[in-house]
Amino acid sequence: MSKPTTNPPKKPSSAKTVTKYVEVDAGSSLNMRNKAATNGTIIAKLAKGAKVTVLSESNGWSKIQANGKTGYVSSKYLAAVNTRKPSSVSKPTTNPPKKPSSTKTVTKYVEVDAGSSLNMRNKAATNGTIIAKLAKGAKVTVLSESKGWSKIQANGKTGYVSSKFLTDKKVQSKPKEKTPAKTVTKYVDVDTDSTLNMRSKASTSGSIVAKLKKGTKVTVQSESNGWSKITASGKTGYVSSKYLTDKNTQSKPTKNPPKQTTPTKTVTKYVEVDAGSTLNMRNKASTSGSIVAKLKKGTEVTVLSESNGWSKITANGKTGYVSSQYLVTSKQTETTTPKTKYVNIASVSGISMYASPSTNASVIVNIGKGVAVLVYSESNGWSKIKVYDQIGYVKSELLSATKPISNNNDQGNQNGGVATGTIMYVNVDAGTNLNMRSSASTNGTIIGKLTRGTAVTFLSESNGWAKITANGKTGYVSAKFLTTELQNANKDSKTTYSEYNLTLDEMVKIQMAANPQTDNKYRTYIREDALKLNSSSKPTVGVVQGSGWNVRGGAGTNFWSVGQVSKGTSLTILSSVKGSDGYTWYEVKYNKTWVNASPDDIKYYLDPSNFVNDPIKSLQFINLSKTTNVQAAEVNDRILSGKGILSGKASSFITAGNKFGINEMYLISHALLETGNGKSTLANGVKVNGKTVYNMYGIGAFDSDPVKAGANFAYNAGWFTPEQAIIGGAEFIAKGYINAGQNTLYKMRWNPDAASSSRKATHQYATDIGWAVKQIAQIHNLYSLVSSYSLIFDIPVYRIL
Repeated sequence: MSKPTTNPPKKPSSAKTVTKYVEVDAGSSLNMRNKAATNGTIIAKLAKGAKVTVLSESNGWSKIQANGKTGYVSSKYLAAVNTRKPSSVSKPTTNPPKKPSSTKTVTKYVEVDAGSSLNMRNKAATNGTIIAKLAKGAKVTVLSESKGWSKIQANGKTGYVSSKFLTDKKVQSKPKEKTPAKTVTKYVDVDTDSTLNMRSKASTSGSIVAKLKKGTKVTVQSESNGWSKITASGKTGYVSSKYLTDKNTQSKPTKNPPKQTTPTKTVTKYVEVDAGSTLNMRNKASTSGSIVAKLKKGTEVTVLSESNGWSKITANGKTGYVSSQYLVTSKQTETTTPKTKYVNIASVSGISMYASPSTNASVIVNIGKGVAVLVYSESNGWSKIKVYDQIGYVKSELLSATKPISNNNDQGNQNGGVATGTIMYVNVDAGTNLNMRSSASTNGTIIGKLTRGTAVTFLSESNGWAKITANGKTGYVSAKFLTTELQNANKDSKTTYSEYNLTLDEMVKIQMAANPQTDNKYRTYIREDALKLNSSSKPTVGVVQGSGWNVRGGAGTNFWSVGQVSKGTSLTILSSVKGSDGYTWYEVKYNKTWVNASPDDIKYYLDPSNFVNDPIKSLQFINLSKTTNVQAAEVNDRILSGKGILSGKASSFITAGNKFGINEMYLISHALLETGNGKSTLANGVKVNGKTVYNMYGIGAFDSDPVKAGANFAYNAGWFTPEQAIIGGAEFIAKGYINAGQNTLYKMRWNPDAASSSRKATHQYATDIGWAVKQIAQIHNLYSLVSSYSLIFDIPVYRIL
C-alpha cells in the first residue's frame, strides 16, 4: 500500500467526499475515463479493490480521484467495502505492462431453468442464427451490452445472448433439490382419460419413461423449479409438480364401469388463430397425430378435457385434439379496419409485446410510451396489435384511444423502448431545422440540418439524445424532436389503380420460379444422405457428398431451396429433426449474404396492402412518368447545396424530367445515390481518348472496373458536360423502364404487366425482394425538403378468387 504524497494537490475536494473501492471480477479492471460517457478516453485502468475518492455522482457515473488522476467511472462498479482478499502487499512494478486490455470485460453465468439452454446467436436479434446452446451455470465473458443483448465469448465462440438470462453470481448447473424432511405421498391429478408423462429429466425435452393415470399413487423424493422427482410403478423419474395433489381425487370404479367416462363439466371455447389460418385437429394429443379437421378462426368447440397443453374437443361433429394455446373463452370480434391506439403508461421505459397472449411467451419487442399501434382484436385482457411491422400481443389496459401527454420529465426519454431500425420523423416547427451533431452534446459539430417531416432511422437513445441515420449520415439529435407519426407536407396527390389478371398467390408462384433474392436470414436444413458426418451419434460437422444439393428452409423437399452447396463444402450442424419423408434432416449454418427468398417473404413485398397506408413505403407506387412541378431555386437551395458536381444543377434535372416524361425528384435521388452526393469519380469527370466524360447515374458501370466501363459508356453516349450526363442519362432511364410501362418502383422491381401476360418473371430492375422499399426513404426525405409538389400514385390490384 503506497503512502500519500507529502504535497497533496491544492485543489479543494467537494463539500463531502466518499471513499469507495473498485468491485470488478478478479483479473478484470475498471476503465476511468475523461468524461462521463462510454466514448470518453480511457485515462487509467483500476484493479479490483483499488481505493478511490468519490467527488460526485450523476446519471450512473462517479467523478473520482485515484492514483493522482481525476476522471469518471461507472458507479455500479464501486462498493463501500473492499471485498478483495488481501495477500502480501505488492509494490507497483516499475515497468507496467505496455498493452492495456482494450475494453473491460465481465464474467457472468447463464441462469436458465434446469434442463433448458440459452441460445447464443450470430447477431443481437431473435432471428439471428443459433451458433451455440449454453447450459445453466455456463461461464461466459461479457464484451458489451446494448438494448437487452450481451455480446459474449463462450466455449471458443463469440455471439449474442439475451442479457436477462445472465447473472453475476455463479449458479449450479444442476440446482440443489429441495429434499423434504421425509418422502411425501401424492396422487396424479389430471383430467379423466388423460395421463401424466414421467420423464427421464426435469424438462419437457426429457424422454418419457412412463405414463401415469389419474389417481396414481407416487412417492415424491424432492421438488425443484416446478418439477417433482418421484417413484411410481417401480420407476423413478420427473413429473410436473402442478399435476400432483395431496388427496386422491380418483373415484373408486364400479365393478362394471361405463365404457365412456363423460367429463363432469364441458367448456365452450373458440379457435383463435391469425386471420386466414386454420387450427389442426388431430386424432391424438401429439403433432404426429393425423389431421382429422382444420378449424377456422372463431370456430366454436366443446372442450372435453385438457392435459399437457392439449385439449380434447368436439367440433363440427368430430372429436379430436388441438393445441390448447389456440383456444380462448370468448369469441373475438376482429374489426375489418384495425383501430389506432397508443401505449399509455406512467413509466417511459416501455411495454413488452409478446408472441402470444401470455406473459410467459417470448418478448418480440419493447414499445415506448406514446407509440401508436394498430389493434386488430381484443380478448381476455389482451390486444392483438401491429407495430414496427411486427404482430404480437400486449395487455389491453396499457393502451388508450388518445395519445398520452408527455410531462416535462419525459421529454428526454420519450423514445424509450423504440426498436433499433424504426423509421421516425423530425417534429420541429415549420421553417425551422433540427441540428444533427457529431456527438451527443450541444458541443458536437453540426453535420446536418433536418427539416420538419424528415425520415430518420432510429439506432439508440441515451440521456435525451437519439443516435440516427439520415440522408446518408449518422449523428445525434435531441430525442424530444422525433416522433413516430409523420407530419404531412404540403402536397397535392391523387391515386389511380392498375388491375392484373392474376391472383396474388399466382404472382408469388411466378416470382418463385425466378429465385428472387433477400438478405434475410433463415434456418436452413439439408438431408442426411447429402453429408458425411464427423460422428454417427452426435455430429457437429458434415461434408457435402456429391453435387447439386439444396439447402432448404425446412426439413423436407416441400420447403423452398434457400441455396445450393457444392461437393466438399463443410457445414456446421446445429440440430437434427426427423422429416415427414422419413429422412433425418440436419439444421446447418449457411453463411451467405444473399439467398433465395421464402414464399412468405416474397408475398409480403408483392402485396400492396402491406404498404399503401404507410406514409413512406407507399412512395414505391408513385407514377414516375409524371413530373412533380418542383421549383429549381428551392431544389438548388435545399437539396443540391453542398452536393459536389450536382450543386446548382436543378434546372438540368427539371429539363430532363419534362423532356423525357420522368419524375425529376426520382432522377435527383438516383443521381445522389450513384454519385455519393456528387463526389464520385465518374460524376466529376474521367478522361477517355483525350476528352472528359461524365456519368451521373452509374449507367453501364459494370464489370470488374466500373469506372472504366461507366466512362466508356458516357463517351459513346456523348456526355461531355455534367448537364449532358444528367439529361442524356435520364433518357436512358426513361426508355429502359419508365416509358416501357414500368413507371413505379414497384413495377420496376416486379413487372406485374409482363407476369400477367406471359406468366414469367421478366425485365426486372433488381433481384432483391426489398429493392423498391429500400429506395424510398431517400425520395421521401427529398420531398420533405421542398414546400410544395404534386404526386400521382398507381396502386396494383390483383384478381381475387
